[in-house]
Amino acid sequence: MKTIQNAFRIIVLTLLFMGTVNAWAQPGGRLRERIQEKKEQVKSQKVAFITQELRLTPDEAAKFWPIYNAFEDKQAEIRRQKLKAFMDRKDDDQLDKMTEKEAQTVLAQMETNEEELFKLRKKLIADLRGVLPALKIIKLRRAEEDFNRKLVEQLKGRRRN
Repeated sequence: MKTIQNAFRIIVLTLLFMGTVNAWAQPGGRLRERIQEKKEQVKSQKVAFITQELRLTPDEAAKFWPIYNAFEDKQAEIRRQKLKAFMDRKDDDQLDKMTEKEAQTVLAQMETNEEELFKLRKKLIADLRGVLPALKIIKLRRAEEDFNRKLVEQLKGRRRN
């Protein structure tokens, strides 16, 4: 009789555990989905904003967006590497314990990341020269900055509410 009760308890506890794990897993999954949806919304807003600001013709847009999207993907990758390197050393105690040789290595890595970002921007400009007039390429930087500024203002407004 006790064996049956113990088996029943184990089954009930296992089911409760599985239900709890499932409940914990779902919000995280939904959170990831919501984050992905927000990223996609921001991206589509950015596409619309830049297209409008640069007054891209359909032909220009068809050639521009694949180049720009590849640039953005590579830029995000470099920034992730930069952030990871920073997060690995963010603790003040780690910085205080860092040797001069380690600091030189970190500094060289920071310089390399900045150079990569600069080269990537130069490559974008070179790639766009055959696609857009020079004036639109120049306006692109301003449009990016304006979009980012508006995005930050929106986020600040949401936090206040």
